[in-house]
Amino acid sequence: MGSLTDQVAVVTGAGTGLGRAAAIKLAEQGATVILVGRRQEKLQETASFIEESGGRAIVIPADVTIPEEVQHLRDQVIAQAGKADILINNAGGTGAPTHIHDLTFAAWDQTLQLNLYSPYLVTNAFLPIMREQQYGRIVSITSVMANLVYPGLGAYSAAKAGLEALMKTVAVEEAKHGIIVNMFDPGNLQTEQNPGGANDPATVVDAIIDLASLPAGSAGGEVIRALS
Repeated sequence: MGSLTDQVAVVTGAGTGLGRAAAIKLAEQGATVILVGRRQEKLQETASFIEESGGRAIVIPADVTIPEEVQHLRDQVIAQAGKADILINNAGGTGAPTHIHDLTFAAWDQTLQLNLYSPYLVTNAFLPIMREQQYGRIVSITSVMANLVYPGLGAYSAAKAGLEALMKTVAVEEAKHGIIVNMFDPGNLQTEQNPGGANDPATVVDAIIDLASLPAGSAGGEVIRALS
């Protein structure tokens, strides 16, 4: 039996990259994994791998930038799994690098929706469930870009800085309800979006498992960074 046996873990952006690797590892540790993303075929590929390895996965396609779809996601998680113990806010992306001078409002808004609005929406939707359980572990994926300046990534940096402030606030507000909230910076990963990245996502997911299985009373509001 794994460290997460009988737990239910919701992973956004679970079809590829870090989300896929995290979902696979969570399933290896015994969790029932809810695979969330916009591309059903990618989610199904992840689910098939998990199931062929003896794990349990549930595919729920959703665009987590749309409030109505997030509410439907929450309802489906309860209908199909009965609870939600772990939330991995992984969905995100830099978008095309663009200097602020040339950045349209639509591109700015899209970057913030994906990297800041979506973790707010999903967290807000699942907090009532975790409060009722008096238990929850939330891990939101951040980036070193929250604290760095890099030309062309102003919108992404702003979104990740906002995410860190948001999650630190949630950590303080929800600690008394048995909900522990932290952030993880995976570093420069080789993914579909970033084929030139340095590291395989599978090499960093143990840190996500550690955060997802923290014992009661553990610290929240921390940013944990992958070892380079």
